[in-house]
Amino acid sequence: MENIIYGIHPVAEAIKEGSIPEKVFFQKGLSGSNYSTLFKKIREKDIPYQVVPIEKLNKFTRNNHQGVIALVSPITYWKVEDVISNTLDRGEVPLLLILDGVTDVRNFGGIARTAECAGAHALVIPQKNSATINAASIKTSAGALNRLPVCKEKNLLETISFIKECGIKVIAATGKSDHNLYEANLKDPTAIILGSEDKGISKACLKLSDYIMNIPMEGKTSSLNVSIAAGVVLFEALRQRQYSKNN
Repeated sequence: MENIIYGIHPVAEAIKEGSIPEKVFFQKGLSGSNYSTLFKKIREKDIPYQVVPIEKLNKFTRNNHQGVIALVSPITYWKVEDVISNTLDRGEVPLLLILDGVTDVRNFGGIARTAECAGAHALVIPQKNSATINAASIKTSAGALNRLPVCKEKNLLETISFIKECGIKVIAATGKSDHNLYEANLKDPTAIILGSEDKGISKACLKLSDYIMNIPMEGKTSSLNVSIAAGVVLFEALRQRQYSKNN
């Protein structure tokens, strides 16, 4: 069962206190001033929402939900600036993983597991068009999502620009490049962008990238599963960083 908040006032109060839901479900045909105020606030904060029949809401709870149910994350999100600051304070070289449009829960959980194992300092995801962090994704991550900071950002492009301003090089991993992974320098402060399996990395994110690379492949299959691609890239970063420490 998802973590949920239900009722117009409890959902509105949660948002007021800074707890941004993963998604809000509204009952079709709902009306009234309190509903209108909440709906306006949801739109202002760009929170994903869906208008559904009451039967769908009743599947979440039979309690008096008043036509409003919000899914809330089981983890606490971090701010990118805090992750970067804490990493530098520990004398470590930042390694961030930015996921642009990865919506499959199992892929997301697998990526989180790999990222935590490879020593990444955080996952950075958009508020919209990203997998929901729930019991399934946490299970797939083998609990890594409880240990690895996740930064959920309203504007991914602005976040990438901020990351660059902090002196962190942004590298996009995509098949559309003449440069390969093993030519890239991943020893320096780095943020790696991976895209969705169907659309890849958006043009806007690619435009902001400092370097674009591909993963060399010999077979006839056109691409890797994004979770596997994350493993290849992150463990190459780990190899480079561990090797540089010993030489």
